[in-house]
Amino acid sequence: QVQLVESGGGLVQAGGSLRLSCAASGRTFSSYSMGWFRQSPGREREFVASITWTDRSTYYADSVKGRFTISRDNAKNTVYLQMINLKPEDTAVYYCAAAAKVVATRHNEYDYWGQGTQVTVSS
Repeated sequence: QVQLVESGGGLVQAGGSLRLSCAASGRTFSSYSMGWFRQSPGREREFVASITWTDRSTYYADSVKGRFTISRDNAKNTVYLQMINLKPEDTAVYYCAAAAKVVATRHNEYDYWGQGTQVTVSS
């Protein structure tokens, strides 16, 4: 089992920045690829970004490329999502997830999920 706890969400004005963190405990964090997803009311959960556990390759949704950066610190068992130039359409609950699969960009490829953290971007 892997337990994931997100933090860092909040209310920010458009153009602002936030950094989300996801702390992992349980099985070896370094052996899991990590991802961020988001879900807003009435919409399906969508992929945001992921980072592999092998060579730390990163993948991003087109909507966040150039604005969001995913990174991981295996010594701290933590994955981060740095978000800049936030837009109102980024408003959602953001979820952290862990996958045994190396390259994982679909929600059904992930094995463990956190409870989510709310990000609200005001215009």
